Amino acid sequence: MVESKTGRVSVKFFTRPGCHLCDGARREMLEAAVGALYELQEIDIDSDPDLVRRFGWDIPVVMINGLVVFKHRLTRGDFRREIQHASSLVGRGPRG
Repeated sequence: MVESKTGRVSVKFFTRPGCHLCDGARREMLEAAVGALYELQEIDIDSDPDLVRRFGWDIPVVMINGLVVFKHRLTRGDFRREIQHASSLVGRGPRG
């Protein structure tokens, strides 16, 4: 499990300028009202040729604690559930 240095859930949001699906996903993430539970890193895939090759037009992508959880679309309810679940696991170590 990948955790942020703050002990909160680590969220990576892969996006690019002008992506309307990314704008919608960002809005849903904000409206989920769980910002205190996670640390967000927003990454413009156009800044790295490897990310462009990896994701291309397959964005937005949301990784939570190192796992791809959402592609293209998400709802605030689904995002909230995933963040709350991940938050409940922070500090527990790997499942097993």
